[in-house]
Amino acid sequence: MRLINTTTRKVEEIHGEIPEYAILSHTWDEQEMTLQDMQHSKPEKFTCFEKVDRCCELVAKEGFEYVWIDTCCIDKNSSSELSEAINSMYRWYKEAQVCIAYLSDVPSTEDPSPPLSSFRTCKWFTRGWTLQELIAPPVVEFYGKNAEGDWTEIGTKLSLQKTISEVTRIPIEVLQTGAVSNINVAKRMTWASTRETTREEDRAYS
Repeated sequence: MRLINTTTRKVEEIHGEIPEYAILSHTWDEQEMTLQDMQHSKPEKFTCFEKVDRCCELVAKEGFEYVWIDTCCIDKNSSSELSEAINSMYRWYKEAQVCIAYLSDVPSTEDPSPPLSSFRTCKWFTRGWTLQELIAPPVVEFYGKNAEGDWTEIGTKLSLQKTISEVTRIPIEVLQTGAVSNINVAKRMTWASTRETTREEDRAYS
């Protein structure tokens, strides 16, 4: 497993026991840092490095030495590694100490509860992959941008559980526990029915 060191901003290969780590959930922008970009002598020269940098800064303040980010901790040039990562991803999110959900289109100062709030209508709730990223982690912290462009917390999966349940139709008890084994498949399929993915096979997986 690869993790980003939040101090050095370098990707490290972790063998043996996996240290405690945070994990990022986000919607992809047109350009995202890849593993190859992160291995560049000066990764900070890429405009898209800002997201990695801000995420590292945030989780370091929460006391984490490592963070996992899907765009740059997987070698997408390797089909076997990509396939293995897809099969492991739910477990990686479940085993993370905290999941940082960054909502790039949500102002952090806005009240999430009104029916047409930016939180309720954001891209994050429409993507296929973020469904497991909401359910699997025990702790999810939602962040938006403030007027200065800094990542600022909006709330958590638990503090916003009523609003999230209304948006996603996922029962509050599932948001609280992550337990889905007692929920029938047809019900779980409705949670994914309005979500989109780039590839059809990704939609089937989500």
